[in-house]
Amino acid sequence: MSETQEVNLIPTIKGVTALFRIFDELKAKEFYLDYLGFTLGFEHRYEPNMPLYMEVTLGSLVIHLTEHYGDCSPGAAIRVEMEDLTAFHTRLLEQKFKFSRPGIEKTPWHTREVTVTDPFGNRIMFYEKTA
Repeated sequence: MSETQEVNLIPTIKGVTALFRIFDELKAKEFYLDYLGFTLGFEHRYEPNMPLYMEVTLGSLVIHLTEHYGDCSPGAAIRVEMEDLTAFHTRLLEQKFKFSRPGIEKTPWHTREVTVTDPFGNRIMFYEKTA
């Protein structure tokens, strides 16, 4: 390569997929699909009675939920920027979900946030920037 050719050392990132550890398929589906409103992308097991690996999506947010030991540890957290946090928060509260009634927190770093914790200790902090 000649000295005049530039090398782009920064790869083009096309997306990020979070992995969350889960331990109960029914609780995971109740939380992510029924409560948060995610859509099921796929489910995979190598054979019956093997651990589940599944994809859930909410808009452009993609999360893989895995029962496989060693894929990741429970208790992870992600931050997700979104628009119209108030409408999302209202929809969550209207469901009167037994295990989650999050509030909206105004932060010193100029965001409003709604934090939800799944049944396995994983947290999603949905946030919207403020002026």
